Amino acid sequence: MTAILSNLQATREAIAQAARAAHRNVSEISLLAVSKTFPATAVREAYDCGQTAFGENYLQEALEKIDALRDLPLEWHFIGPIQSNKTRAIAERFDWVHSVDRLKIAERLSAQRPANLPPLNICLQVNVSEEESKSGVAPEEALPLAQQLVHLPHIRLRGLMTIPAPAAGEMAQRAPFARMRMLLEKMNSQGMSLDTLSMGMSHDYPAAIREGATIVRIGTAIFGQR
Repeated sequence: MTAILSNLQATREAIAQAARAAHRNVSEISLLAVSKTFPATAVREAYDCGQTAFGENYLQEALEKIDALRDLPLEWHFIGPIQSNKTRAIAERFDWVHSVDRLKIAERLSAQRPANLPPLNICLQVNVSEEESKSGVAPEEALPLAQQLVHLPHIRLRGLMTIPAPAAGEMAQRAPFARMRMLLEKMNSQGMSLDTLSMGMSHDYPAAIREGATIVRIGTAIFGQR
């Protein structure tokens, strides 16, 4: 058994355990394998183990992998900060974008999404811990921005993404994820139909699952240390 296969099996079982603890159906939770800095061969190996969705932070590296793996039916998620001069390639080559935090970026992705492709799934990144070093819209600004995004063509706002400040212990980890869950509920009470909470990484995804995560972004626990 390869390390990636063993790690994927362990991660899937841990996700299932967290789902059971939260009285949730594990089918509600998608595993996004974060493959940034790992070669295309590692992605191919993970695909051979049944993984099809992969997250990338760095555009040029991601485009090289997408080209190298074009023979595989993979789903590509862009999860890193977005510069305006990178939006065209992201709009053309990815299925999901988790890191939208400005109207300008959303407008460029909308305008540059090829008409022959399905709408680009996007998540609004929220700086839930309000850290100066982190990207993301402030929580109180998320709803007004989302209300603008839902009217743009060629993109589909699916929900929210966050990277909270590190915290020790499950209860401390759950607090920001709970705020995200309540923010999504508030948006849906305003007439939106959002279904995605992209939150939780290798060190805190069980806590995120307890608070409603629908996509967990796992890299180290699958591919090893970078």
